[in-house]
Amino acid sequence: MNAPGPVVFLLDVDNTLLDNDRFAADLTAWLEHAFGRAERERYWSIYAGLRDQLGYADYLGALQGFRAGSDDEPALLQMSAFLLDYPFSERLYPRALDAIRHLRTMGTAVILSDGDIVFQPRKIQRSGLWDAVAGRVLVYLHKERMLDAIQRRFPATHYVMVDDKPQLLAAAKRVLVGRLTAVFVRQGHYAAASERIAIDPSPDVSVEYIGDLCELALPDFHAAAASEPTPPAASLEHS
Repeated sequence: MNAPGPVVFLLDVDNTLLDNDRFAADLTAWLEHAFGRAERERYWSIYAGLRDQLGYADYLGALQGFRAGSDDEPALLQMSAFLLDYPFSERLYPRALDAIRHLRTMGTAVILSDGDIVFQPRKIQRSGLWDAVAGRVLVYLHKERMLDAIQRRFPATHYVMVDDKPQLLAAAKRVLVGRLTAVFVRQGHYAAASERIAIDPSPDVSVEYIGDLCELALPDFHAAAASEPTPPAASLEHS
């Protein structure tokens, strides 16, 4: 095992560093253009069923299911190219790479994502995030269940988890008691939906945009985690 570092930053991808909602909207538009509204709805129904079954997004698996009954449709091959060659670098949030560079001056930055084993790594590579963290990329089926494995791979005295899902942050805080600063990024539809849900323990830090992390120093993360056990989220408003 490597010697523990002082701080490891665990960075989510979808709707944290990268606007996955925009990608989904582009995919919706492409499906309707290529196949029509009914087939567009059929794809997303297959996708939703797989998500309920697997617990993570599986765009390629949904395409395999969508293929049934449409195997002679030429646009199917174009759809695979749309997914695999999508310009994810154009969907990074403003200052996302700046935020990673800033965090790397204070500790080790690691991509920590859920997803399938083909499309999600492809997305991370094509977006430029893989190189931004020097290949320190973890993709799990359910990352909140892999905290022991994460600690073995990247041992540290303290962790900072950055995510758009406060429920997941709360689950991690309950495991890494006193050793994790939870940073909630209020981007995307999951973040918006969580506004109506009581989160316990609440995030330690809340930012409106991923680029706002550039304004924080290492003591800010430590101070937030050292406050009361379930403090109200400290907010960094975007000017």
